Formats: sequence, C-alpha cells, structure tokens
Amino acid sequence: MSKENKIGTYQFVAEPFHVDFNGRLTMGVLGNHLLNCAGFHASDRGFGIATLNEDNYTWVLSRLAIELDEMPYQYEKFSVQTWVENVYRLFTDRNFAIIDKDGKKIGYARSVWAMINLNTRKPADLLALHGGSIVDYVCDEPCPIEKPSRIKVTSDQPVATLTAKYSDIDINGHVNSIRYIEHILDLFPIELYQTKRIRRFEMAYVAESYFGDELSFFCDEANENEFHVEVKKNGSEVVCRSKVMFE
Repeated sequence: MSKENKIGTYQFVAEPFHVDFNGRLTMGVLGNHLLNCAGFHASDRGFGIATLNEDNYTWVLSRLAIELDEMPYQYEKFSVQTWVENVYRLFTDRNFAIIDKDGKKIGYARSVWAMINLNTRKPADLLALHGGSIVDYVCDEPCPIEKPSRIKVTSDQPVATLTAKYSDIDINGHVNSIRYIEHILDLFPIELYQTKRIRRFEMAYVAESYFGDELSFFCDEANENEFHVEVKKNGSEVVCRSKVMFE
C-alpha cells in the first residue's frame, strides 16, 4: 500500500465562531478537528467507531500532544493530515500535521489510543481486530515533535473547581475529552493570552468523569511559561493531567 493511501487529508476553515479574541483558532476546536480526522481516517479504512460498536468496542483517547508554530486565522483555510505510526497489542500511535492555506506545515500532533470493550471498559487486543489488518496502515511519515511526556503535579490546593454539567457530557455519557482542554485553558488570565501564545499542549487521560462530578484543578508553574495541571474528581481520583507551554 502506498504512503498516500495511508495518510488521510481533510480540509477545514477557521470559522468566526471557532476563533478566540485574537482571531486565531482555539485549541479546543483544533482538538475536535484532530479527533474528527482520526475518526474519518479510521472509518474510511474499516476500523471506525461505528464498525467497532457493532462488536461492542470503541476507541478511547489516552494521550495527546500538540505543538504549533502558529494557529490558523479567522476565515483561513487549512488542512489536517493524519496517519498511524505504530500499532501495539493494546494501543496505537496516531500522528497529525496541521497545514496552512499555502501548504506550509505549521504544527504537528501525536496521540495514543486504546480500543476498549464497552461492557467491561477493559482494553482489547488491537492485533485481533479484523485479523490484524490495522497494521497495514502503519506509515513512516515523520512527525518531528516530542512524544507526550510524564506529567507530575505536586500542588495540593485547587486553583479552581467546577461541577460537570450538561454541556460537558458527550455521547459516551462522560465528560468530553476536549472539554477538559477548554476548562484547563480557562485557568489562565486573559492577559497571558494577550501577550503570549500556546506553543505546546499535552493531555494525559487517566479516568472518566460524569455528570454531577465535582472537578478540582491543581496547577504547578514548572518553569517560566510552563504549567502542569492535574484534574481530580470528587476530591480524590485523578481524571487527567496536562502540560501547557506558552511563548
């Protein structure tokens, strides 16, 4: 199979309702686009969520790292490419490139996914999916950013708390992975976004949270312009961790 057949390319426009006060696409919307592209690419190749659901399986996002030179501006066209880098028994690495209207690559993303059984919530064997044919789509396209790192937060005093509400809950019945991104970026003052931009953003998803759960946000300033965030539900269980780097 040629490399071109292994890479999916999807076109977008930075709509006015998808940008922030700087006129740039928001990280939450970009995250949604990346996840949509992962879904399109998987579905086109026979291992999308609809197909998996027939056998009581689904994909879950475990890790996400996005690194950007710039973000698309309001009304600008851009595209996202995605491909599978590796397939292991219990998880797979999927990468992305963000390409501007002139064809220049302005950012990359790395993600790690697992396939779980909807009844047991336990990981399933990816190499048993369709006889292991998913490995046919592994591609050696370069992705020149660091893999998601381990994130450690030591703070024991929350900087914010909120209760998971209707708009946080997705079709799986738990808090949507992108909503965590939006809530985390809301922790920082608007003055920071007036003078700096997000250079790199990482998410590590640990557990699910549900409607009515109280989410507490803990934040360490690890270095200048680098923040580590941990989200716990109902005072104790970690649901996700994040690293945000500004420049």
